[in-house]
Amino acid sequence: MTLLCMATVAVATMARAAWATPAPADAPAVSASSSATPRMFSRDEITGIIDNTRRIVSPNGVDERIKLRIGGIDQWVSIRGRDRRNPILLFLHGGPASVVMPASYTFQSPWEDYFTVVQWDQRGAGKTYAANTEAQMSPGMTVDGMTDDAAQLVQYLRKHYDKQKIFLLGHSWGTVLGTRLAQQHPDWFYAYIGVGQVVNVRRNEEIGFAFALRKAKADHNQAAVRELEALMPYPGTGPMTIPRIGTRSKWEAYYGGLAYGRRDFSYDADAGALSPDYSQAELAAIGKGSLYTLHHLLQPLLSLNLDNVTAFRCPVILFVGQHDYTTSHELAEQWFDRIQAPSKHLVLFAESAHMVMQDQPGRFLMHLVTDALPFAQKAGDAAPAEITRGD
Repeated sequence: MTLLCMATVAVATMARAAWATPAPADAPAVSASSSATPRMFSRDEITGIIDNTRRIVSPNGVDERIKLRIGGIDQWVSIRGRDRRNPILLFLHGGPASVVMPASYTFQSPWEDYFTVVQWDQRGAGKTYAANTEAQMSPGMTVDGMTDDAAQLVQYLRKHYDKQKIFLLGHSWGTVLGTRLAQQHPDWFYAYIGVGQVVNVRRNEEIGFAFALRKAKADHNQAAVRELEALMPYPGTGPMTIPRIGTRSKWEAYYGGLAYGRRDFSYDADAGALSPDYSQAELAAIGKGSLYTLHHLLQPLLSLNLDNVTAFRCPVILFVGQHDYTTSHELAEQWFDRIQAPSKHLVLFAESAHMVMQDQPGRFLMHLVTDALPFAQKAGDAAPAEITRGD
C-alpha cells in the first residue's frame, strides 16, 4: 500500500496484543470434545502452532530467517521454498514500511511449491527497523538508496543460490523499487511483476479522493462527506500533509479501495500479530518504522511520476485489482498500454482491490504459475513437474 495507509495499518497491528497467560507446562491437554472449559493459548503457543503447520520438511527445501549486511546496516529476510531447484521470487513490500512478512503465512505457503519466496523487511521497516538505530538507517533513506539496497539483495540471492535470474515482484511502493531495478538490471530478472502498480502519485491521490467522496455521498455518510469536502481542492498544488492524506486514505479504505469488500484492514493486522516470524518487540517496531519512514520519503513520493517510464528490456506482468483505489487501477491499465517490453501481460482481478494476493489468493497463485513460472521453466530453473497418468 502507499503513503499513510501503511502507518494506519502499523498502528492497528501494535494495538492487537492482549494474550492470555501461558498454561503451566504440566497442564493436561484438553480435547475439542471435552466438556471441560478449554484453556486459553498464549501467543507463543499460537505462533508455534502456525509455524509448525507451515514447516518446510522436504529435504531439498529452504527455510531461513536471516540478517544480512546490506547498505551498511542489518536487514532481515525470510527465504522459504520446498525445493531449491525452483526459481527465486523476491517480494518487495509496499508502504513504504508496510511489511508483508508478518501476515505472509496466510497466503504464501502454496507459492512455496513453485518458488523460493523471499520476504524482505526494507530499510526503516519492521524487523530491520528494530535491528538498527535511526541514525544508522537515515543515510540510505532515499528512493535511490533503497533501490541500491534491493540491488544488493538481488546480487546476494543470485550468488548464494546460484541463479542466473530471479523473479521480481513489487507491491504498491515496492513497484517503485521494482520498476527502477528492472530498468537498471533487466538481465537479472525473468520478469518484473507489478501488483498495485504505482504510476502517478498526485493523480492517484486525486482519483482515490474522488472515489471516496462519490461513495460517501451515495452512502449518505455525512461524516465522511464533511471530512472529505474540507480537503477540497484535493490534492491541490501545495504541499501535502500527513493528516490530509490520512483522511483521504481512511475513507478510501472504508469503501473497499484497499481490501475489496472490507471496511478496514484489521484482518491483516490481527494475522500479523500472530506471526511466527516476529517477536512482540518487532511487532511494536512496525508503527515506529512507518512514521520514521514517512518523515524521509513522503515528499519525494508525492512528486513521483512514472507516466513516461515505459521502456523495459525484461518481460513485464501486471496484476491489477479491478477495485483498487489505493493505487488506481485506471492508471495502471493506461500505463500498461504504453509499456514496451520483450513481452507484457496484464491480469485484471474482478474481485480484488489493492491486496490482490489476499483478496483472491487462489487466482493470484494460478497466474503466478501460468503467466510467470514458464519463463524459468524454459531456462531449466524449476523443479520437475509431477508425474501424471491417464487418458
